[in-house]
Amino acid sequence: MKWFEIALVVLTLGSGLVLLLDKLFLAKRRAAKASLLDSEEPVVVDYSRAFFPVLAVVLILRSFIAEPYKIPSSSMMPNLLIGDFILVNKFSYGFRLPVTNTKVIPVSEPERGDVVVFQFPGHPGQPEDPQIGENFIKRVIGLPGDHISFHGDAVSINGQPVSYEVKGEYLFDGKQTGQTLLTENLPGRTHTVLEQLGVADPRGQGEWEVPQGHYLVMGDNRDNSDDGRFWGVLPEQNLRGKAFLIWLNCSGWFCKNSFEPSRIGNRIQ
Repeated sequence: MKWFEIALVVLTLGSGLVLLLDKLFLAKRRAAKASLLDSEEPVVVDYSRAFFPVLAVVLILRSFIAEPYKIPSSSMMPNLLIGDFILVNKFSYGFRLPVTNTKVIPVSEPERGDVVVFQFPGHPGQPEDPQIGENFIKRVIGLPGDHISFHGDAVSINGQPVSYEVKGEYLFDGKQTGQTLLTENLPGRTHTVLEQLGVADPRGQGEWEVPQGHYLVMGDNRDNSDDGRFWGVLPEQNLRGKAFLIWLNCSGWFCKNSFEPSRIGNRIQ
């Protein structure tokens, strides 16, 4: 949530500034007046001294090390489920400034098959799209310079069809979903996807040239994902990090609605 990130930065900088001003000016004034007046430390300084270290540590960890996210939709099933709480490696693709997401130190670039969190760039022709800037999660299919096609139920990369293995009907909570579970063998990376075989959505069909500095991303739940097939390629500067771990799955306050311990600690493939 971007508002939380902004609030965290403002509170950290604000409390730090209060402590700096106190050290440079206010503390000296209180010391000078100690013999005449009550020199008790102001409340705002007291609170800043208590909260600044905590805020600073949270800001550093969240901005440069790992950030938690909650999966809100089914677009990455069967690998990520609604209610999964995940951790995202914030330095995989370079150190970026909070709020602006500006890269300041490059580290590496996404690889095909990576599951990435990014700021949604928006649908073409919808400049007022309310989801612009919100965090999305998808899988990298196309790298810079690639020609990607998606026809029927299959991906082709630079003219080479990706191979698939049918694993059987996908069941969720023991119930039939009408979808088929397949293994998708991307070059250098194998993972599972869901398809309604023989029921291809014509809106998701097409071919894309991936320019330099961009990526084509898709959801693993191919028939239920708003991804690059519909809004185009993803600019590199929108990347937030690489998803790598599920640390919890639950819903409701204190997990009162559901709790799935088998999801805890699963690595994101």
